[in-house]
Amino acid sequence: MYQKIFGERLLAAALILVANGVAAETAPAAKPEHGEYRDWRLLGVSLRHEKNSMRAIVGNDVAINAARAGKTKPWPDGSIIAKIKWAERKHPNWEQASVPGEFTAAEAMVKDSKKYAETGGWGFGIWEGKTLKMYDKEQSAPCFACHSPMKHADYVYTLPNLQ
Repeated sequence: MYQKIFGERLLAAALILVANGVAAETAPAAKPEHGEYRDWRLLGVSLRHEKNSMRAIVGNDVAINAARAGKTKPWPDGSIIAKIKWAERKHPNWEQASVPGEFTAAEAMVKDSKKYAETGGWGFGIWEGKTLKMYDKEQSAPCFACHSPMKHADYVYTLPNLQ
């Protein structure tokens, strides 16, 4: 009798462990707070000659919709614009072409006119893995200084190519 009860309990415990393992494997992964820039759509591209770098500028749905509607002066709150940067290199089989080389960073501007009022309504940050780490006031200062000449375009250099 004892062996039967022990066996049933052991079987039940094993089934619970297996069920928990399956549930953990099939549970959807939590989405990053600011989204996943790799899934966003293209707003524009740029080539920085002085930095020998290429950039794809992508936006979240809020930014893409604003760009398509021509409503970027100002960009709406909730817009996130990411700049994905690579070192520039020559195409190995086509001397005239430049192509992305080594990935260097993914940076972002997050529009929240109240939270980031001191920096034109934009917060600045950099992705570390799947997490967007927003810069503090001191770290944001050089970013905002660089973007200040673009005040007339809501501090954004990117020329959306969606209209």
